[in-house]
Amino acid sequence: MVKFDVRQLRYLSREEFRCLVSLEMGMKNHEVVPSELIASIANLRHGGCYKILRDLVQYKLVRYDHKNGIRGYHLTYAGYDYLALRSLCNQEAVYSIGNKIGVGKESDIYIAADEEGEQHVLKLHRLGRVCFRKVKEKRDYLKRRKNASWLYLSRLAAEREYSFLKALHERGYPVPEPISWNRHAIVMKLVQGYPLSQVKTITNTAKVYTRLMDLVSRLAQMGLIHGDFNEFNLMIDDRERITVIDLPQMISTSHANAEYYFDRDVECIRTWFRKRYNFDSDDRPYLSDIVCESAVDVEMKASGYSRDLASQFEELTLKKEDLGKDEEEGDEEGESESEDEESEEEEEVEESEEEEEEEEESEEEECPALEVQEDGPKLEGEKTGEGDDNESSEEDDDEDPIENSTYLPYRDKKEKEEAKKAVHTFKVVQSSKVSKEDIKKKVRANEAKKRAKQSRIKKGEKYYLNRDKRQTANEIKGAENWF
Repeated sequence: MVKFDVRQLRYLSREEFRCLVSLEMGMKNHEVVPSELIASIANLRHGGCYKILRDLVQYKLVRYDHKNGIRGYHLTYAGYDYLALRSLCNQEAVYSIGNKIGVGKESDIYIAADEEGEQHVLKLHRLGRVCFRKVKEKRDYLKRRKNASWLYLSRLAAEREYSFLKALHERGYPVPEPISWNRHAIVMKLVQGYPLSQVKTITNTAKVYTRLMDLVSRLAQMGLIHGDFNEFNLMIDDRERITVIDLPQMISTSHANAEYYFDRDVECIRTWFRKRYNFDSDDRPYLSDIVCESAVDVEMKASGYSRDLASQFEELTLKKEDLGKDEEEGDEEGESESEDEESEEEEEVEESEEEEEEEEESEEEECPALEVQEDGPKLEGEKTGEGDDNESSEEDDDEDPIENSTYLPYRDKKEKEEAKKAVHTFKVVQSSKVSKEDIKKKVRANEAKKRAKQSRIKKGEKYYLNRDKRQTANEIKGAENWF
């Protein structure tokens, strides 16, 4: 169980929060963050980061660990809580924190208030507890990734729940009103009611049952399935109004196992009403009978959603809009289209007749160009004699120049050799005028800078040992005065 003690939050300095943020940045690609990396990200003077890390370890906001020969630090849930609370305080969403009002396998719930004294709910996601370690298998938070820290998974769960709360509240679905979100913490308005698991009697059992079935079907109409729709995630007030909570595990109706999860949600409510209130009813919704009206799952990218389904949904919506416009304009344009078709047919007939006449005229003009002779018909432009032979030989040379076997093969070889020489003949010109000695000087200067930086970091690490030695030496000197 993670303890939630915020008394130290008001005493932490700006430098300490800077070290916590730098450690959080280092944990993006490190399981254990080395102290040198934290110091370089925080960029504090005089090795102050190492002293601050020692204090944060005492406050249990940071833990020192060494794995696979690497020594470093990593954030705890308490340190992650402090980072989230500080940003929520800066947003003026949280001013004070009260008692714990709920505990689950994935989160802790506390009472909070703003500066005006209005009470809210602070939900802190805490994935990785022993009772629910298979969250990586049962939830698709990581998608294609294989490994991630529990802090990162808690952040993804909180982000998903906040997006679902905001989308459903805007559409009038009975969920708590979300106020703010940061890292793994969500602030929402306090719901005045009781968990359905703690309610022993209901005045209008049938009415409440029908309301719950309507809520399940309304979610399916939006393209969503709750996935954990049971008595522990339902709040009921004195007027028997229902409020749905705990939404990070919601999936899309296009999921491969959507029908199974939908039937499980319905059966959870039926079995609860049968056991607790002795009420049984055969009236229940089926996923196959529900028509999806708005694709909230596509908008929120719920589990089971795919880009192909999104593109299909967009195409269908565009087609519906086009069909509606065509139906309205179809009656008005029907008569005009029939008239246009008749006129187009008449024009085509006239054009075909004109083309036939033009072809006949062109044939009559071409016929006088032929002259009848004893050898046969010849065109006016034809010539006879030696000139014809020369022209024909020149044309043959142009068409097939490779037929001359006495000259062309040697010419081809020369051309190939000259092409090879032209490709490989090039010169290398050195454009830079920097001498080798100047280059060596620059390299030595860069190496000296690196060594000086490394020495500064090492001095910061040894600060604590040297300080302890000075303290012991001063104690020994002070003890000599007693003798």
